[in-house]
Amino acid sequence: MQKTTKWVACAVASSVLLTGCGMFGEQKKEQIDPPKNVTYTKEEQAKQSGEKKIEAAKRELYLVDKNGFVVPQALALPDAKDNAVIKQSLEYLVKDGPVTNLLPNGFQAVLPANTTVNGVDIKDGTAIADFSAEFKKYKKEEERRIVEAITWTLTQFKDVQRVKIRIDGQDLAMMPVDKTPIGEGLSRADGINFDDRQVLDVMNTKPVTLYFVAQNNKQTYYVPVTRRIANNKETATKEGEVMAVVNELVKGPSYKSQLSSDFNAGVKVLTPPKLEGGKVTLNFNQNIYGDTKKSMISNHVLQALVLSLTEQKGVEGVAIQVDGKGNIVKENGEKLTAPVTRPQNVNTGSF
Repeated sequence: MQKTTKWVACAVASSVLLTGCGMFGEQKKEQIDPPKNVTYTKEEQAKQSGEKKIEAAKRELYLVDKNGFVVPQALALPDAKDNAVIKQSLEYLVKDGPVTNLLPNGFQAVLPANTTVNGVDIKDGTAIADFSAEFKKYKKEEERRIVEAITWTLTQFKDVQRVKIRIDGQDLAMMPVDKTPIGEGLSRADGINFDDRQVLDVMNTKPVTLYFVAQNNKQTYYVPVTRRIANNKETATKEGEVMAVVNELVKGPSYKSQLSSDFNAGVKVLTPPKLEGGKVTLNFNQNIYGDTKKSMISNHVLQALVLSLTEQKGVEGVAIQVDGKGNIVKENGEKLTAPVTRPQNVNTGSF
């Protein structure tokens, strides 16, 4: 089974099915935009061997785009047995490896060419990835991207919360080229694609991961970006963190980043967010609309809110109101009548 869950987040992943409880009562949760022709992971008995197999499924591989961002791309990988799918996901991060013919335009793999994945052991929520010596053959400026890609690719799986790295059986306390510390293990809490804004007081801030939009010709996709917010009494509660994430999304990406946002100027949350049973309810002013005449919310705004907020621990779905009412319409004309949950995969190409 998968999970879609910072350094580097939470990839990080557009699908749907309707589950859970509703926005204003016992209704169904809905996920964003179902990808087409996706077979989800399940175990079944192989007819001849009797062994359990995992059907071909889309996996999130964290690849590098033309702007140097580490971005999740959901790609269909060949069948793999049991936990071999975790090792396989790393093998598909190797340059000039099996991922080559699957790479979307403008994307490249991140691990050095000819790197062999010796194995991946999972113990108490930590994945220990063992690579061959070729793993050390990368440039200094590639190191952070390598760490982020490995960590976020592995932590998509529900049994993995942290990642450690070995080379030919030897544990690494730090990465081999630029000496990034990794001894205690890495997690999504370490961030991904760090915002280049200067943070003067790191001790009194904490990271959150936001999703902004990137464009490559006609291809649109979502990029996770880690930004630091104030660590104070306003953000001490989960509701306070939710409010801070929304405010950062409204601010938009760094102007140097070549990322974009569909949030209108003047978007405000009118009442404090409510978090109950994993569902957060946000009550916006009418600036949240992409089209006020149709009470329509932009798909990019909806996706950015759901992807960013579900990176927060304890948030599983997002319900949206405008002026206290829920009469909101999505771009496809459907009414937004239920909380929206995180998609199974980010960036499936079916937006």
